[in-house]
Amino acid sequence: MNPAVIHTAGAIHLFYRAVTKDNYSTIGYCRLSSPVQVESRNTLPLLFPQAAYEFQGLEDPRIVQIEGIFYLTYTAYDGQNALGALATSSDLINWQKAGIIVPKLTYPEFKHFIESESTVKQKYTRFNQYRRNSNKQEGKELLWDKNLVFFPRKIDGKFYFLHRIKPDIQLVGGIENLEDLHIEYWQSYFLNFQNNIALSPKYHHEISYIGGGCPPIETEAGWLLIYHGVHDTAEGYVYSACVALLDLDNPLKEIARLPYPLFSPEEEWELKGEVNNVCFPSGTIVEDDTLYVYYGAADERIAVASLSMSELLNELKLNTF
Repeated sequence: MNPAVIHTAGAIHLFYRAVTKDNYSTIGYCRLSSPVQVESRNTLPLLFPQAAYEFQGLEDPRIVQIEGIFYLTYTAYDGQNALGALATSSDLINWQKAGIIVPKLTYPEFKHFIESESTVKQKYTRFNQYRRNSNKQEGKELLWDKNLVFFPRKIDGKFYFLHRIKPDIQLVGGIENLEDLHIEYWQSYFLNFQNNIALSPKYHHEISYIGGGCPPIETEAGWLLIYHGVHDTAEGYVYSACVALLDLDNPLKEIARLPYPLFSPEEEWELKGEVNNVCFPSGTIVEDDTLYVYYGAADERIAVASLSMSELLNELKLNTF
């Protein structure tokens, strides 16, 4: 489920989350000969748990190429904490893990930094204060920080990426070297947390919470961002694919957003599965004017939807702010 995808060197490469018994996740690989045709598929995982921080799985990969290096981000799960991690490669075969690159904060530490922002504090408390783990493992229970998604190029020579602490999508930008993401950086970041929120839930189909989806796509109109939105129903949460447009020079500036889902669970295999009612977008490719959106369906399958890029951008122009 929930695949990363990239089109390079005449081939389409797909990296997917595969789950074995007891909910242990690894990242598998297959090569596509066309947007909808699998050409070959590895029989063994490409990436698998090797360190304590990812002991129970590598989940939900996304991939971009920046200046000749592939950046594959994923959620590292140790059975208690779920945090954004990074692996890099120059050839898509040999990977070097950089570890967790999002902040490692407990909820009380997070609350301390955002104490002065009462509105922000209130909505973040709902999703993050009362997390409990039945396994009662040793070690700190940390603030979950998932959906780590890099922009596919540097902006003014610096890295930018999205991450998600429920219920919003946040932006990290202006990073010259990823090694600069040290504790002092994060302390300053959270003291100005309100100014780092890129998107918040706005419409009914995303009103519960949102999260990063596919890597942003650069267009003349702005960064096209396909993300997931979640709303609660009597039958549980429903995950939909959603679309917004961000400013090319300042991705914290939202230009437009569709007031309805790009697509939502409709097919039987989207409505029923390991987790019901899920369309979870995580990767795209563009061929001519056709945008292909790859997504996880009900936490059991991988699917792809296609649409006209120009028609989508025209529709966004009708929903600017």
